[in-house]
Amino acid sequence: MTHHGAALRSETNDAVLIQAAHGAWRQAPISGRVRALFDYAERLTRAPSSLSKSDVDYLRATGLTDREILSLVEVIAYFNFVNRLAEGLGVALEHNDD
Repeated sequence: MTHHGAALRSETNDAVLIQAAHGAWRQAPISGRVRALFDYAERLTRAPSSLSKSDVDYLRATGLTDREILSLVEVIAYFNFVNRLAEGLGVALEHNDD
């Protein structure tokens, strides 16, 4: 997360968003759209079979386009894939200093 936190900081310079990305998103003062993104990411990671078309429809209702939703799912799936590879191979994760 340290590396990704630095990239997010570089892209957004948004301390609230960075803090939310570290896991405190439910309490963070973020927009409904960003909250929907975090919720979707958590559900796709933890319980992918719980998602349905209505979840995609909700993302659309927050203003996301189909292309943005596809990108969202691709990024979440990619990070889940890479994290599981690393964990499955016993690769030590970086220490989170952020």
